[in-house]
Amino acid sequence: MGAEEKATPTGAPVKLMVVLGTRPEAIKLAPVILKARERPARFETVVVATGQHRQMLDQILGPFEIRPDVDLDIMRSDQSLCHVTTAALDGLYRTIGEHRPDWLVVQGDTSTTFAGALAAFYHRVRVAHVEAGLRTFDRQQPWPEEANRCLTAQVTDLHFPPTERARQNLLREGIPEDRIQVTGNTAIDALLLSLDRARDRGERVDSTRRTILLTAHRRENHGAPMESICRAVLRLLETFPDIGVVYPVHLSPRVRQTVFPMLGDHPRVELVDPMDYEPFLLAMDRAHLILTDSGGVQEEAPSLGKPVLVLRETTERPEAAEAGVARVVGTEEDDIVREVERLLRDEAEYERMSAAVNPYGDGKASERILEALSLR
Repeated sequence: MGAEEKATPTGAPVKLMVVLGTRPEAIKLAPVILKARERPARFETVVVATGQHRQMLDQILGPFEIRPDVDLDIMRSDQSLCHVTTAALDGLYRTIGEHRPDWLVVQGDTSTTFAGALAAFYHRVRVAHVEAGLRTFDRQQPWPEEANRCLTAQVTDLHFPPTERARQNLLREGIPEDRIQVTGNTAIDALLLSLDRARDRGERVDSTRRTILLTAHRRENHGAPMESICRAVLRLLETFPDIGVVYPVHLSPRVRQTVFPMLGDHPRVELVDPMDYEPFLLAMDRAHLILTDSGGVQEEAPSLGKPVLVLRETTERPEAAEAGVARVVGTEEDDIVREVERLLRDEAEYERMSAAVNPYGDGKASERILEALSLR
């Protein structure tokens, strides 16, 4: 019997194995896990953490009160993509064989995502891909994520694209229409679950300074692009004495060896370790605008009314730019400075971006995903 033909015994709960390895996966799969666990008669849920990003993953699971049932703990110092992929594949293959789920649920575009989907395919276990169909159509950007999500699609049985554009991408690749269901993005589910609690716990901050929240970590931005981003920040700080920058710096040594020497001594730059989820939501909520190369931030910030400038040459999330809530500016110093200056000086332009409607959903994506899985 093929993976797509496997049936669940009548009346038995659907057994879901939810696999996550990084901070974004944990954020976006937490609402699915929590909703499934509210319905034990319909779902049996096994959570597997690969530990691809150890500390940053643990930061997210704690606030959502999720404890993995299996922890593969694969992370190594300065790990290679080959190590991450092979260690995750080996560990997940063994774990799937032990638990025999009805569905293996993966999210997004990480090495954990691809390894999990491939391991399930080898066991003829059905794969459900949350946030499917995102594409830049450039295998080098983002790297290796674009290849991961395209490869994952080839062994996925049920695709959950967040938007109609993502659905159309899958159809163009030959994915049958009856295996695709648009759900919205679970990042919005997670944000709405956590934001009020974060605001209640948050401390008062100085409202006289306009804060720019900066996140930049992607591999294609290591080296010269990261240096260009930092030079742009220094120019903006010199031009606008009323702004400050908060930068949660990724733990990657390749990021830190650039950022700390260039920005660490400036009195209006706050370099901090990666934040827990709720403090990061507050940082977005309090920011005047956001500079980022993160995909998740492009989805979340519009729900908070924050303009987003994307520090990448291309994005697999064009819906945000089309809706007017984000703008792709790249990593060239002059381009970044020009676009930030526009938002800092032009109140009407700022209002246009901050008032636009988030195209990524209504906070009910998890419910749609679970409903689809329970019927298959």
